Amino acid sequence: MNDLVISISKFLVAWLVVQVGFVLLFLGSLNSGSKSLPDEQLPKTAVVLCLRGADPFLPDCLRSLLQQNYPKYNLKLIIDSQDDPAWQVVSDTIGELGVTNYQISHLRNIRSTCSLKCSSLLQALSELDDSYKVVALVDADTIVHPNWLRELVSPLNNPSVGATTGNRWYVTTGTYWGSLVRYIWNVSAIVQMYLYGVPWGGSLAIKTEVIHQTGLLDKWGEALDEDTMVRRVLSQHNLQVKFVPSLIMLNQEEADLPSLRYWLQRQIMTSRLYHPFWPGVVAEAVLTTLLPNLLVVVFVLAWFTGQGGTAAIAFIWYGIYILASVMLTLLLEMSIQPIIRSQGKPVTEFSWPIIWKMIIGMPLTQWVYGLAMFRSFDMPIVHWRGVTYEVKGAGQIHLMEYRPYQLGNQPSDRQISL
Repeated sequence: MNDLVISISKFLVAWLVVQVGFVLLFLGSLNSGSKSLPDEQLPKTAVVLCLRGADPFLPDCLRSLLQQNYPKYNLKLIIDSQDDPAWQVVSDTIGELGVTNYQISHLRNIRSTCSLKCSSLLQALSELDDSYKVVALVDADTIVHPNWLRELVSPLNNPSVGATTGNRWYVTTGTYWGSLVRYIWNVSAIVQMYLYGVPWGGSLAIKTEVIHQTGLLDKWGEALDEDTMVRRVLSQHNLQVKFVPSLIMLNQEEADLPSLRYWLQRQIMTSRLYHPFWPGVVAEAVLTTLLPNLLVVVFVLAWFTGQGGTAAIAFIWYGIYILASVMLTLLLEMSIQPIIRSQGKPVTEFSWPIIWKMIIGMPLTQWVYGLAMFRSFDMPIVHWRGVTYEVKGAGQIHLMEYRPYQLGNQPSDRQISL
């Protein structure tokens, strides 16, 4: 069994070296800022926010979107229904601001072949006139800074860039273990999304002509997810997705483990449907979760069969991998903190209790991620914000039954909006 431990450890070290390389590539991208265009060169832009339910930070999101340092833009709000809890929040918040650059509509055309969010996007885009040259997508849990739209749109001036995107960053501290697991998982996910050029719908801008040129509207009309497919579709037309580091946005929502596990499972399932490098995602998940836990299995077997030396070696190498993973996480955190701080958002002050919690949270994240990955392969039914979808394939989405969003569906302070 000693030889087995040594072989697993060698593979684990090799995989750790690869992960370090990935992280260094990502860190190099953080210095690749682009120059913002002057006002006269910024195209008229529609910012689209689709709402079903009132997310906890929705008022802050609306205030940030309606106070952008951008000359010509309008916020297009598509709310699931006029009885939706979000409608009152939107009305109250906009009333406080006294702004006029917005339009509110309720979802009129509910398609049975795609998600409600995709139906809302299609409706919003159908209402735009030819003066809008860019469409920016944003989520209700994204609180942007005043230059967000300017920084998101400016790189589109490059003819080879068809879309721009930021990404999300979660806080390490929180009341629930789910919040920590989501943070640790996202640290790996943000690196992977950068390497694969996969955009994030919480901050995503696309040229209007590109949307029509690439047939994205037709693809959204039969999709569960709007952002993961963008990279693959654009690459077919020799266009790239540009990552904008200054648009890494802090998310302070809480999450408990049960709601996180299903949310994560759905995220992975949409990757299976639309990710251009899905085999790579699976391979990374297997290496990240299976290799270290093989050492745990060997440790247990060796311990109970009286092979104390082998058990000690397995435990030591497992501990080295976990500590190295935590160190990589801390490196990424410290590298991204200046971006978060520049947006006026709080950053984590690390202490030994937090670091110890991260050491415990690292294997917990591996187990939750592994379980979510396994369950995502058999997910014919998807529940999302109180609505059920049948999923037979990437272009085979069926909305089984539409129901307006009810107050009883609102998540608690510890649940992700499923």
